[in-house]
Amino acid sequence: MTILEGGVDIVPQTVLAQGGADFAISWVPKALASREQGAGIVDVAQVFQTSGTLQVSWADSNITTAADLDGKIVGNWGFGNEYELFAGMTKAGLDPANDVELVQQQFDMQALLNREIDAAQAMTYNEYAMVLETVNPDTGELYQPSDFNVINWNVEGTAMYNDAVWASEERLSDAVYQDTTQRFVTASLQGWIHCRDNAQQCADIITANGSKLGASHQLWMMNEVNKLVWPSPMGVGMIVPELWTQTVNVSLDTKNLEGATIITAEPPAEAYTNQYAEAAIAALSAEGLDTTGDGFAPIEVTLNEGGN
Repeated sequence: MTILEGGVDIVPQTVLAQGGADFAISWVPKALASREQGAGIVDVAQVFQTSGTLQVSWADSNITTAADLDGKIVGNWGFGNEYELFAGMTKAGLDPANDVELVQQQFDMQALLNREIDAAQAMTYNEYAMVLETVNPDTGELYQPSDFNVINWNVEGTAMYNDAVWASEERLSDAVYQDTTQRFVTASLQGWIHCRDNAQQCADIITANGSKLGASHQLWMMNEVNKLVWPSPMGVGMIVPELWTQTVNVSLDTKNLEGATIITAEPPAEAYTNQYAEAAIAALSAEGLDTTGDGFAPIEVTLNEGGN
C-alpha cells in the first residue's frame, strides 16, 4: 500500500474522484459537499464516531459556549474545517459574517497563546495538546487545562462526522475493487482495534518512522483519537444513521460567509454503506477480536514541553 500525503492544498476526496487514489480519508461534510459537486464517492467506513473539534480560549476570557463568541476575534483554519464552528454560532443566533471577527488561523496555537485572537480552533488530539505542552512564563510550568476553556461541538449539538474512509462509487461496481475495498476496510479496522489495546506501541511506531512531533505528543494523539473511535456500540467503522442524519442536517442549515450552505440537498442513500464495515466486523469477531470497545478506557498521558 502507498500512502499519499495530504496538505492544505490537497482535497483527498477530489483526488479519489479523479482516479488519483483508490481510497481517501475525509470529514463527512467536506466529502458530501464534493459529492454534491459531482465527486462520485461513498463513505465505506466511519472510523471516528465522535467529533474531535474544539474552540479553545483563555479561562479569563469567559468564553464557554458558542453564544459567548459574540464580538470576539475567532480563529479558524478554513478549507471546510470551519463548518462546526459556523453551525455552532448559527445555532446560538450569531451571524458569523457580522457578529464576530473571523481570522484565518495557522495550524498551530500561537495566535491564541500570544492573545492575538480570543478563541482558536483545535482538535482534541493535536492543537489542544500544543497549548498544554507550552510553558507558562508566569509559573515556569506547563499550562494546565484549567488555564483554558473549550467549546465542544458535541456538547453544543452541532458536531458532524469527521474522519471516514471513502471509496469510488463507480468502481464499486467492479468485483476486484469491491474485494480490495473489503480487504482495506477490514485491515484498517483491525489496526484500530490493535491501537486501542496497544496505544504506546502504536505511538512508538509513528515516532520511529520520522514523525516531526515528539513522543509524548504522539502518545497524546493516539490516546485522544482512541476516544473518538471507541466505544463503537454498533461496531467499529459503522455509520450510525442518527449521527449521519445530524451531520446532513447541520450541513443543510449552516451558511458560509457568502450565505451558501455546505450542501443544498440531502445526499442520496448511496452516499454511504455499512456493507464493508459489517463484513469486517463479522470477520474480526470470528477471530475473537472486540469490535465494539465497550470496556475501553483511555490511558493517562503526561505531556512534556514541546511534546518531546
